[in-house]
Amino acid sequence: MTVKTRIEDKLNAAFEPERLIVLNESSHHAGHQPDMTGEGETHMRVRIVSPAFTKLTRVARHRAITDLLKLEFDAGLHALAIEAAAPGEPTRW
Repeated sequence: MTVKTRIEDKLNAAFEPERLIVLNESSHHAGHQPDMTGEGETHMRVRIVSPAFTKLTRVARHRAITDLLKLEFDAGLHALAIEAAAPGEPTRW
């Protein structure tokens, strides 16, 4: 199972999102560090709209997501960009 699929599965189960997009942006970070070739799944972006975020601050939303994905970071995920919104909030995507 890919990192992207594991992230999608965990986010779907935990937050029951109305919209969810997980993007692999690893290729944009080639050379970021000596061992980063741009291949693999080291840099991901999460775009998520969920009712679970309705009363949470931006920081609390990010913490909830990063806490959920701790094992992915432990397994080699280097960076995660998060765009989290509650239903009805504007998004840029």
